[in-house]
Amino acid sequence: MGWLIRYTAKENRPTQEKFHCVDCGHQAHADEVGALNVLWAGLVRRHANTA
Repeated sequence: MGWLIRYTAKENRPTQEKFHCVDCGHQAHADEVGALNVLWAGLVRRHANTA
């Protein structure tokens, strides 16, 4: 999953709207990355509640 970025660094956000992972090179609009992070967190929480 290319969108699942676990490496966090201030340098990953060269501008407010751009995301560029300095570890793996993944690039996307920062809002897209943020939305996917929220989705992932929700899925993890939902799975934890059903276990």
